[in-house]
Amino acid sequence: MRKKTTVLELCAGAGGQALGFEDAGFDHVGLVELDSYACKTLRFNRPGWNVIQEDLNDFNAKPYAGVDVIAAGLPCPPFSKAGKQLGQNDERNLFPAALRIIEEVKPRAVVIENVRGTAALTGRTRP
Repeated sequence: MRKKTTVLELCAGAGGQALGFEDAGFDHVGLVELDSYACKTLRFNRPGWNVIQEDLNDFNAKPYAGVDVIAAGLPCPPFSKAGKQLGQNDERNLFPAALRIIEEVKPRAVVIENVRGTAALTGRTRP
């Protein structure tokens, strides 16, 4: 029997992206989310999932080293046209935390939801 591909979700929200990974056959090793209502929703809908209610800036990802995929739905207001576009100066900017976690875990693949404004992180004008 083949081992399932593992995924660690960052900023999991209420689990929309997680359901897609589940449907695709991935095994969730953890879902990190700060919002208590979203965590309650995740736990209610999937009691077997490891839901971690924690600020991404404080999350220790080292125990998850070797996970196959990191998937993240990072907050987009720091970079979206609908937000104030404060970018790296916005306290909601979790890209530095995500990059630290990626370095700690060293996954085979990374999936990060983005908006056009995140291209500013790379110095490019278009994503």
